[in-house]
Amino acid sequence: MSTLALNIRMQGKLVVIIGGGSVALRKLGKLLAAGAVVRVVAIEICTGINALKDSEKVAVRVGHYMAADLDNAFLVIAATNDKIVNDQVRDDAQQRGILITIADNPSAGDCTFPALLQLGDLDIAVSTGGRCPTFAIDVRDQIARHIGGEYAEILERVAAEREKLLTNGNSSTYNAQILRSLASSLIAEFTDRKELLP
Repeated sequence: MSTLALNIRMQGKLVVIIGGGSVALRKLGKLLAAGAVVRVVAIEICTGINALKDSEKVAVRVGHYMAADLDNAFLVIAATNDKIVNDQVRDDAQQRGILITIADNPSAGDCTFPALLQLGDLDIAVSTGGRCPTFAIDVRDQIARHIGGEYAEILERVAAEREKLLTNGNSSTYNAQILRSLASSLIAEFTDRKELLP
């Protein structure tokens, strides 16, 4: 499946999760960390979701799915263990033009969650387009063995330099060259120091 890698600012956007189990809880945690407002609808709600339901960013409705549950949603996640319900949620979301991801059948939805490595403001996402999420996790973990928190520090230094260059009004080509050179030297400096460690 051909996909577009895209970062979306989720602050204040409504996401509806249909399903109340462990998969829904994992997605809920990621969404809250991104600033989304979440509505969970399920017949049964796991303990972890119940613990969050009094938060002003999480609303929980215990009951069967209804199309009206999707009202005003930006994104929908179908995370039930019932294929018929997940298919109905997908159909309803697509009729309304709402993005949908389906936990147990990623290729049937519009988008997927990548395996994410977060180092400060540096996000490294690995995706298989929904074909094999566990492989994406394995690749992310391999990357994490080679790239650590020092890259967050490097980002901070390069970003600070970028702000100075933008203030000076230099051309974007010049800025890109300067920033790439700085990033390369900082990465090389860190790599050299790391190799000297016992």
